[in-house]
Amino acid sequence: MAAECVIGVDLGGTKLLAGVLDDGLGVHHRVQRPVHGLGQRELLDTVVAAVEEARAAASAEVTAVGFGIPCLIDQRRGMALMAVNLALADVPFRDLMAERLGLPVEVDNDANCAALAEHRAGAAQGADDAVVLTIGTGIGGGLILGGEVYRGAIGAGAELGHMTIDLDGPPCQGNCPNHGCLETLASGTALAREGGRIAAERPDSQLGRALADGREITGALVTELAHDGDAAAVEALALIGRSLGVGIAALLNVFNPDVVVVGGGVIAAGDLLLEPARAEVAERALPPVREHARIVPAQFGVEAGMVGAGALAFAHARGTEVA
Repeated sequence: MAAECVIGVDLGGTKLLAGVLDDGLGVHHRVQRPVHGLGQRELLDTVVAAVEEARAAASAEVTAVGFGIPCLIDQRRGMALMAVNLALADVPFRDLMAERLGLPVEVDNDANCAALAEHRAGAAQGADDAVVLTIGTGIGGGLILGGEVYRGAIGAGAELGHMTIDLDGPPCQGNCPNHGCLETLASGTALAREGGRIAAERPDSQLGRALADGREITGALVTELAHDGDAAAVEALALIGRSLGVGIAALLNVFNPDVVVVGGGVIAAGDLLLEPARAEVAERALPPVREHARIVPAQFGVEAGMVGAGALAFAHARGTEVA
């Protein structure tokens, strides 16, 4: 391990993942914590405890900590303004964490961190323009435009999961006031919801039998059964994939990227999710952009946000700008 290291933290809607990273962005120790349903104080305490555990396991000096959080960020002040799926609102997150940890801290939106990781060393490497979607409890969005992370006027841009794809769609989850968001129709939460509905409609399927046996219908279970060949589970993933494709088609038309990278926990479904999405894109996106862009899985998978947060921390420690 290098003479110095950093800690990258990806704070998701249901769990936290922290890691000790070397200067090549290799991960040497991981800490995971559940965070679903925690109040703000308990959530912040959990974050601090996870970082301290990772720091204690590091075999070199930790020089900074980077955080990726699913939140609207005022990056000028390091403020967590509002999270859809976590109890974070108007928290001076950067300064609070720096004070409690006694280390330099950087903070950014979790999907921006994932985009940074994929652009630096992953599936978007070499692309001037890329869209990154992280699909878990919700859907995060990151944009690489002209080779740099796009954050908007105050750092709260690229909330791609909250673009409307169905005007009369269901209410969005958490604190989002919108209806018919991409997140509502194509997230891991949506996969669990649609999987449960299809399980009830098709009791003779593996998915239906799982429901009858009292198992919780989660996105992970639907994905597992789809890989096992259960037609009902495959149908649920295809439905989510088509909704994802509607959103990707709109993003292609707006941004004309070189590549769309899809990550987060739901990407465990692989082509069972991406092929229906690609088919929808072929029907909806404008011909020049759809023929140019690739739609690919994230190289860093569920660790992209953590790795990107580590890259932020290294930039801070070295006094350099993050593109």
